[in-house]
Amino acid sequence: MFYREAGQFKTTYAADMAIFPIRQDRIGVALILAVAFVVIPATGDQFVLNTMMIPFLVFSLAAIGLNILTGYTGLLSLGSAGFMGVGAYACYKLETLFPQVNILIWILASGFVSSAVGVVFGLPSLRIKGFYLAVATLAAQFFLEWCFARVPWLYNNNDSGAIEVETHTLFGLAVTGPNATPVTRYYVALTIVAVMAWIASNIVHGRIGRMWMAVRDMDIAAELIGIRLLRAKLLAFAVSSFYIGVAGAMMVFLWLGAAEPEAFNIDLSFQLLFMVVIGGLGSIVGAFFGATIIHLLPIALRALPSMIGLNIASATIDHLTFIVTGALIILFLIVEPNGLARLWRTAKQKLRVWPFPY
Repeated sequence: MFYREAGQFKTTYAADMAIFPIRQDRIGVALILAVAFVVIPATGDQFVLNTMMIPFLVFSLAAIGLNILTGYTGLLSLGSAGFMGVGAYACYKLETLFPQVNILIWILASGFVSSAVGVVFGLPSLRIKGFYLAVATLAAQFFLEWCFARVPWLYNNNDSGAIEVETHTLFGLAVTGPNATPVTRYYVALTIVAVMAWIASNIVHGRIGRMWMAVRDMDIAAELIGIRLLRAKLLAFAVSSFYIGVAGAMMVFLWLGAAEPEAFNIDLSFQLLFMVVIGGLGSIVGAFFGATIIHLLPIALRALPSMIGLNIASATIDHLTFIVTGALIILFLIVEPNGLARLWRTAKQKLRVWPFPY
C-alpha cells in the first residue's frame, strides 16, 4: 500500500517527535493546503465561500481553542460563545478607536483581550472542576451576553445595538466591510486559521501540551510530580480564550459583517462543544472534523432534495436536517466516543500494517 514508512529513517529526536513524521502525512497536508488555497477559491462561487468555507474556518478555529481547554486540559467550558463575543467587541472597539491601524492587527489583538477575560473566569477552576466548573463558565456566558446587550459603550451607543464593520484595506484590497470580496475574506481567514492551527499543534505536542494532559489525566498526580496547577490551568484558559476570541473577531469582520448580542448566545457554545466531542477530544484535526459535521453537513442535507429533484417544503427540510444531524451525533457517541479523530488514527494505523492483522 501507499501508506508505508519503509525506508524513512529518523536520525534525530526532533525528526522522531515531528508532528508529521511520515512523508505521506506531509504530502497529504500539502495537498489539502493546495486545494484550500488554489482549487476552492478558483472554483467556489459566492455561496460556497460565504456560507460554507468562511464559517467553517471560523468554527474550526473556535473548536481548536475549546479543544485546548476541554480536550487537552480536561476543563469543561460552556462559555465559548461569550469569549467569542469578547473578541468581536474588542476588535470593534479597537478599530473604531484606532482606525489607522491595520485591521488584521486588531483581529489578533482582540484575542489577548479575550484571553485576559478568560483568565478571570478561569480562576474558579483552581477550586472546582467537572459539572461545577461547567456551571461557572455558564454563568460567565450569561454575564457576557448581558454586557453585550446592556453596556452601550461596547457598541458605541449604536441605536440598533449592533456592531457594524466598516471597509478596511490591506495592500490596496478591501478585506472587511461591504466592499471586500468573498475570495479576499476567505484567503485572510484561511491564512489565519492555517498559521494558528500549526502553532496550536506545536504547543500541544511540546512541554506545555504534556503538562496540560497530565493535569487532565490526574491533577493531583500532576501536582505531585512538580506541575503547578495554578499556572497550568490559567495558561490553558488564556490560550483557549485567545483562539476563541480571534475566531469571534473573524466571525464578525470576515464573515457576518455585523452582529447583535444574540449572535453569541448559549446555542453557539453548545455547537462548539458538539464539534469538539464529535471531532475528538484532544485532537487538533478533530476540530476540523467536528466543524464539518456540525456546520457543513446540515448545508449538504438541505441542498440534497433539490439536487435529486424532490420538492420538499423548506420547513420540512430544516426539521429533517435537525433529526439527521442529531441522529448522527448520537451514533458517533455510541460507536466511537473518542470522535472522528480516533477513527482517522485507527484507519491510518491499519494502512501502515496492511495486510497484516491489527
